[in-house]
Amino acid sequence: MNILLWHVHGSWTTSFVQGKHRYLIPVNDARDAWGRGRAQTFDWPASVEELPLEQIRDADVAIVQRPEELELVPRGLPVIYVEHNTPKGDVPNSRHPMADRDDLVIAHVTDFNELFWDTGGTRTTVIEHGIVQPAARWTGELGHLAVVTNEPVRRGRVTGTDLFPRFAEVAPLDVFGMGVEGLRGPRITPYDDPPQHEMHAQVARRRVYLHLCRWTSLGLSLIEAMQMGMPVIGLATTEATVAVPPDAGVLDTRVSTLVEATHWLLEDDTAARSLGARARQVALARYGLDRFLADWDRLLEEEICASR
Repeated sequence: MNILLWHVHGSWTTSFVQGKHRYLIPVNDARDAWGRGRAQTFDWPASVEELPLEQIRDADVAIVQRPEELELVPRGLPVIYVEHNTPKGDVPNSRHPMADRDDLVIAHVTDFNELFWDTGGTRTTVIEHGIVQPAARWTGELGHLAVVTNEPVRRGRVTGTDLFPRFAEVAPLDVFGMGVEGLRGPRITPYDDPPQHEMHAQVARRRVYLHLCRWTSLGLSLIEAMQMGMPVIGLATTEATVAVPPDAGVLDTRVSTLVEATHWLLEDDTAARSLGARARQVALARYGLDRFLADWDRLLEEEICASR
């Protein structure tokens, strides 16, 4: 089938476009938020075509990820709204912008999201993340800590940016992602927007992966680190408590406990390897690409059939 979707979340889209379909991505001259086209730092297959929106006329279904996209979808197309984010504002009474609609279905990426968003009478489903397995494997040869996050300077406490210095006191902290350059400081080194495969290779050399987001859906970078076999330390918040079982990492809401665990894993090679091996096993089983694509195929077929 022909699927219209905007390039909004590069990591999620990288998994989504690995399926058997034709993916039509709007592009404009500015390559801005409404027309980014094909990704520049992710590896997308040839089945992903970038076209000006007005030239996309043969789509069978639209994947919408922002409310403003709805008015841009050609009339008559079935719509699936993908909710990537935890609610903002009046939690737990946050009203979803697509609440009480009968013309679309909301696909949440985590059960936590579905639980916390008030979607009224709108149909919902959950399709958990699945990722392209990283080629890199954890070695931990550098006694550094790794964080992968986007816009940590702008997002601040949401991404746990205020906690970075506490962990940098334990070991050098390397931060990878978009908009990270402003973090440069004592024992904190930013690596701004590297190509995904290069980032994976570098992150895998670090000793421990830190997941310090206070309020996020579920970072795909966390799953990538786990599939690479990295030991994980993170805040016990949102979906992370489900994604990382006790024998696959250390999660807690007490930061001092996480700092102590960081010391432990830097010093205890056997423990680090054991946690990393279990993390890889768990992440491959739960967040595999084949399951993700099969779940999406079922939903796409259901929505197209229902619209006929």
